[in-house]
Amino acid sequence: MSKRDYYEVLGLERSASERDIKKAYKRLAMKYHPDRTKGDKDFEEKFREIKEAYEVLTNAELKARYDQYGHAGVDPQMGGGGGGHQDFSDIFGDVFGDIFGGGGRRQSRAQRGSDLRYNLELSLEEAVKGKNVEIKVPTWVSCETCDGSGAKPGSKPQVCSTCHGQGQVQMRQGFFAVQQTCPTCHGQGKIISDPCSSCGGQGRVQKNKTLSVKIPAGVDTGDRIRLAGEGEAGAHGAPAGDLYVQVHVKEHAIFERDGSNLYCEVPIGFATAALGGEIHVPTLDGKVKLKIPSETQTGRMFRMRGKGVRSVRGGIEGDLICKVVVETPVNLTDSQKELLRQLDSEMEEGSAKHRPKETGFFDGVKRFFDDLRS
Repeated sequence: MSKRDYYEVLGLERSASERDIKKAYKRLAMKYHPDRTKGDKDFEEKFREIKEAYEVLTNAELKARYDQYGHAGVDPQMGGGGGGHQDFSDIFGDVFGDIFGGGGRRQSRAQRGSDLRYNLELSLEEAVKGKNVEIKVPTWVSCETCDGSGAKPGSKPQVCSTCHGQGQVQMRQGFFAVQQTCPTCHGQGKIISDPCSSCGGQGRVQKNKTLSVKIPAGVDTGDRIRLAGEGEAGAHGAPAGDLYVQVHVKEHAIFERDGSNLYCEVPIGFATAALGGEIHVPTLDGKVKLKIPSETQTGRMFRMRGKGVRSVRGGIEGDLICKVVVETPVNLTDSQKELLRQLDSEMEEGSAKHRPKETGFFDGVKRFFDDLRS
């Protein structure tokens, strides 16, 4: 079943501020929280939907992805990295404390590393046939010295004595219990008293990473390839983000691609257009013969089936569509000019037969002006 728009779920416009989002969530969560609805499955599902929308729209990174790509940008199964797996007390406790008796305390989780994007330019031939490429990506990687823990080898992080590993502390203000990030461990739940000298306690270091990427045949501009876990390493041993290789196909000197089809313009001589003949046209696999019938006009299209591209998403190969352009002779000698004058003079006697389009056009122009005068 398709998901509803997150802004619609919270009853908000897409321009809503973070404060508006939190106010809307608080109002709806008070109404639909399971501790109030006592087992009503419809209300429970409603609260899950509200909670999921709140999780995404209050996370700056996830909100940006959702605003650009919709649910596909935050769906974990599609590489979005969105949430949706917290229990009710996790997020509810953040906003309301233990007003319903659920406590709402949760242990802080180290933040997943950021996703990265790499822009890759390919020639048309490379995109159509596919290839293996090596790319260098400046990123954060897990520190090898401390194995990502941030602590000096031989030691280990200690549980924070202030929050006891929760990453948060509660402060009661009358009826409400307000949760705040622990000021001692800054939400990590652990204290590194003896930090690793290589990473300074972060558990990660900056490095240029070389990766081999297999580009499948048939990719096109706008396609992207996801490399799971090849993004930035998370701090203090948290999972790495993903790397997205964004494909851009450079303009080709001969062909223009549209989906699975290729298009090209083929110039032909005046005599070939009039009398017909055979010409050689280029394809991505080499030259092939194309038969030009007599009396071919400029702009005529010829389809060569199966000489296009097979899409990366499968299906049959597209076609090559050639548009012929009759080339007017240039740099003529005096004798060649005289021959053309003789030819033109002979055809003038039967211009309607030899040049029907020209004759029809000027006949139409004459009728137009006659109608204006009448």
